Amino acid sequence: MSKTIGNPITVAIGALSSSARSVEKGIETIGSHALTAPHVKRIGLADLARALRLGANDFAALRTDVMFMVVAYPLIGLLIAGLAFNAALAPLLLPMAAGFAILGPVACVGLYEMSKRREAGEDVNWADAFTALSAKVLGPLLTMSAYLLGLFTAWIFAADLIHEVTMGGMMSGGLMAFLSEIVSTQAGWTMLVVGTGVGFVFALIALVTTIVAAPMLVDRPVGLPVAVSTSLRVAARNPVPVLVWGALVALLLAFGVATLFIGLIVVLPILGHATWHLYRAAVSFD
Repeated sequence: MSKTIGNPITVAIGALSSSARSVEKGIETIGSHALTAPHVKRIGLADLARALRLGANDFAALRTDVMFMVVAYPLIGLLIAGLAFNAALAPLLLPMAAGFAILGPVACVGLYEMSKRREAGEDVNWADAFTALSAKVLGPLLTMSAYLLGLFTAWIFAADLIHEVTMGGMMSGGLMAFLSEIVSTQAGWTMLVVGTGVGFVFALIALVTTIVAAPMLVDRPVGLPVAVSTSLRVAARNPVPVLVWGALVALLLAFGVATLFIGLIVVLPILGHATWHLYRAAVSFD
């Protein structure tokens, strides 16, 4: 049987048409077709401890596959630290390191999928993490990523403005000189206190809008509006546990950063898996 080669223009038009349909499908999934909102349950500190314990169990069971996935995070952190040794960028080291708390929900998408599969009793490996990026959830996840990236960018600009106002924006040396100036001058302490307060606001916004949103999108195609509104409802119904959870995340990430970012290889997977289990404890679709 003879084969024919399609006209290049026809092939190109067909490819563009297929791409357009994929984009259209992705845009459609950003919204929600769900008719009923999921049930938000009351959780306590015991649920936070259980989520962390189950997250640690997932990490222990999947550590080779998980560590293969997240090894890039400490490398990114070390790159940030290396750039900060440039005197002009040193004031942004701490804000950029704190940005892991803002970008974390989407950085752990693959871990949610692995926990989901392990919870269902399936065999799991690192390749399964990429199935989370299906056409059904890619649009909402990319939109959430853009939102968190915008929040992170706003935080960096705010941190730079705080440094400009409190310390004049001038640098007399590299990173070590900058850190010494922070702890030895009134202006440095003012910048630290104000920056911590403003950073807390940004982190809180990210926390209450995404605490269960990303794992929910991985779990089922509910659409971004339902996922975000459910996160807000979880935070409203469980303010103390949510704040404690945010504090635990901040402390663990601080440990990961303090170990020259190497600790993130362990901290981020445990937090990612634990976030899945926290979502399962706080939200029900019954």
